[in-house]
Amino acid sequence: MLKSFLADDSGAQVVEYALIIAIVSIALVLALQPLSIATSFGSLVARIATCLSAAACV
Repeated sequence: MLKSFLADDSGAQVVEYALIIAIVSIALVLALQPLSIATSFGSLVARIATCLSAAACV
């Protein structure tokens, strides 16, 4: 019974695909970081904060 449990590799493909997706996701985050996404996101958050705290939105 223990040998059949150790030989069972039915979930191995799911783990491999998850690792590939994780690596690609990390690579995309690192590649897109210099494109000033953080700056535009920061300005978006600032605009939303201004709109929520003030009467006029710009």
